[in-house]
Amino acid sequence: MMLCIRGHDLGVKGTEDIIARVKELGLDGLQLVCYKSYDDIPYAPGAITPERAGEIGRALNLGGASPALLGAYFNPVHSDRAKARRCFEIFADYLRVARRFGCMYVGSETGSYNDDKWTYNPKNRTEEAYALVADTFGRLADIAAENEVYIAMEGAAGHVCWSPDVLDEVIRRMGRPNVYVTFDLYNYMDADNQRDYLSILDRGLELFGRRIKFFHIKDCLLGDGGAAPRQVGFGKGDLDKRAILSRIKASNPDAILVLEGTTGEDIPFAVKTVRDIWETV
Repeated sequence: MMLCIRGHDLGVKGTEDIIARVKELGLDGLQLVCYKSYDDIPYAPGAITPERAGEIGRALNLGGASPALLGAYFNPVHSDRAKARRCFEIFADYLRVARRFGCMYVGSETGSYNDDKWTYNPKNRTEEAYALVADTFGRLADIAAENEVYIAMEGAAGHVCWSPDVLDEVIRRMGRPNVYVTFDLYNYMDADNQRDYLSILDRGLELFGRRIKFFHIKDCLLGDGGAAPRQVGFGKGDLDKRAILSRIKASNPDAILVLEGTTGEDIPFAVKTVRDIWETV
């Protein structure tokens, strides 16, 4: 198992400080979103050059903070099609330089017709939406193949790939062998299905198995009376952490686990909780 964290959840920016925090917290690596961890790398086409990627990648790898996944999240179904094209090019830029980072995976969620809100819209659950996401990520997968790297797609209840089954169907439509999965259990949970979270996890493991390269590790307080679940630092919520991690370990013993949304003083407790449970399940 490799235990990582999103770089921008560390509360610091820049290579030197990121490395120091990763070492201090006893983590193994990063999900790196450069435009959130570096002030001099904007979210824009052409902003990440091969030279800059190599510089960052060499330093992080030598410092023990290897980037396992590059985040270049964008909304492929955004109503501003010019914006969607710009974001497509940014993702493609990261595919082209990923190996310079010493990283083989670039990831994104699948977007929403609510544009920048990334929340539920009935149009998300339509044939038009599935076809557009399959076409967009299929073209990105071709760019990934040209650069000998991979895509990691991530579903969420409010997005186009709103369930593990829909994500599986979209990936099947794409028909590309270099497309993998980031599985975020909390993302699939809403007010209606939150008590069935272990069934959601079981279904994801059944559908994808070793095609899941990354598990986002989160915890939450379950809602009552129609309220949605609310995320808290890992280890401080209502989810059955032993049941979740035991299932992941049985299916993917070499899993890459990524703490996402756990920040500040909650990080050390989360790291200890994950490692203690993993060693005993």
